[in-house]
Amino acid sequence: MEEALYQNHLAILKKELTVALGCTEPIAIAFVAAKARRVLETEPVSCVVRCSGNIIKNVMGVTVPNSGGQRGIDVAATLGIVGGDPDLELAVLEPVTQAHIDQVKVLLDQGFCRCELVEGVENLYIQVLLTDAQGNTAQVEAREYHSNITQIVKNGRTLQSNGGNRASVQSDGGEKSLLTVKNILEFADCVRMEDVKEVIDRQISYNTAISREGLSGHYGVEAGQVLMSHGGQDDLRIRARAAAAAGSDARMSGCPLPVVINSGSGNQGITITLPVVEYAKHHHVSEEGLRRALVAANLLSVHQKKYIGSLSAYCGAVSAACSAAAGIAYMLGEPFEVICDTITNTIATIGGMVCDGAKSSCATKIATAVDCALNALELAREKHVFQPGEGLVKQDVETTIRSVGRMGCVGMRSTDVEILNIMLEH
Repeated sequence: MEEALYQNHLAILKKELTVALGCTEPIAIAFVAAKARRVLETEPVSCVVRCSGNIIKNVMGVTVPNSGGQRGIDVAATLGIVGGDPDLELAVLEPVTQAHIDQVKVLLDQGFCRCELVEGVENLYIQVLLTDAQGNTAQVEAREYHSNITQIVKNGRTLQSNGGNRASVQSDGGEKSLLTVKNILEFADCVRMEDVKEVIDRQISYNTAISREGLSGHYGVEAGQVLMSHGGQDDLRIRARAAAAAGSDARMSGCPLPVVINSGSGNQGITITLPVVEYAKHHHVSEEGLRRALVAANLLSVHQKKYIGSLSAYCGAVSAACSAAAGIAYMLGEPFEVICDTITNTIATIGGMVCDGAKSSCATKIATAVDCALNALELAREKHVFQPGEGLVKQDVETTIRSVGRMGCVGMRSTDVEILNIMLEH
C-alpha cells in the first residue's frame, strides 16, 4: 500500500476511535456548553441550547452520565456548564461531583436553561448561548461531528469560525472518500502494530468493560443478560449478540464507564468491538489477529457511514454489525469475496431499520443487527449472496454500499422528520 494512503487510513482510524463518556449526543451538548462557559469567563445566569432534530431525538430517551439519573438537553448543558471540563471533549463530564449535580437541580428549577429546535441545518448541529448578569455573552457552535467546534463568538465578536464545512472536518482525520473495501483490507493486512496497538487495545479494554457491566448490573431491559440466559454459555452467536447488547444496555442507562466510539457513536463502537472479541476468544486468535480484524471492522463501518452521515433515520447498528461480521470473516481467513458478500447480504436484509433516538431499545436493535450480520456471513460462506437488481443490490459491493447509503441519507430524510414529529407529540 502507498504510504500516503496508509497514513490516510491510519489518520481516519485514530480520529474516529476516540473516548466518550455516555451517549454522544448529550455529551456533545455538555461539551459545547462547557466550552461556552470557559469562553464567557464569568458565571452565566441563562443558557439557550439550539439543536437539530437528530440531536433532540438522541437526547430525549437516555440518561446523562454522572447526572444522578437525570435526562434531557437542559440537564446535559447545565451539567457541562457547572462541572464539565471541555479539555476532555467527549469525556467532558468525568469531573462531575454530587455537588455539581445538586447545583444543576437548583438551576433547572429556576428556569436557567431553554432549549430550541433549529430547522434547515445539518443533522448534527448544536449551539449554546450563555449570558451573565452584566449582559456579556458567549456563543459556541458545533456541526458535522460531535466535538467539531465550528464557531466561537464572545460579546458579538467572532473568535473562531470555519463554517463547519466538510473539508475542515476532515483536515485532521484523513479523507474518507479514499476508503474502499479492498484497500481497507489491504491496510489491515499491512498496518504496523506499533501504529494501532494503543488505540485498538483501548477500544477492546473500554468496550469490554462496559459490556461486562451490562451483563452483571441492572440496566435497561437487560437485553444482554436475557440473551445469555437462553443458551449463551454454549452458543457463540448468542454470546456475540449478548456482549454487544449488554454494552448498550449499560450505556443507554447512564453507566459512567467510558467507551471508544466509531462514527461518533458509542453504540456503534461497542457493536463493532464485542462480536469480534467473542469470536477471537472462541477461535483462539492471536492478539495481533484480533487487532487487525478490528482495524478492518472499524474502517469498514466508517466507509459505510460516510454515505449516510453521523445522524440520520438509518440505524447505525446496521453498519456497525455488518462491519463486525466482515471483520470476523477477515479474522478467520475468509477470502475477499466472502467478506464482500457478507456486507451485501447484511445491508440488503436489514438496511431499513430506523433510528428513533438513543434509548434502551438500542440494545435489542444491536442484538438483532448482529444476528442478521452473522447469518449473512454464514450465507456468504455457502456462496449465497443477493444478486444485482434485487432491491438496492448493485453490481458490486462498493455500489451496493453507496446505494444503501443514499437511501439512508437522502431517501430517509422525510422519515427522520416524521419520527421526530411523533416523538415530540404529547
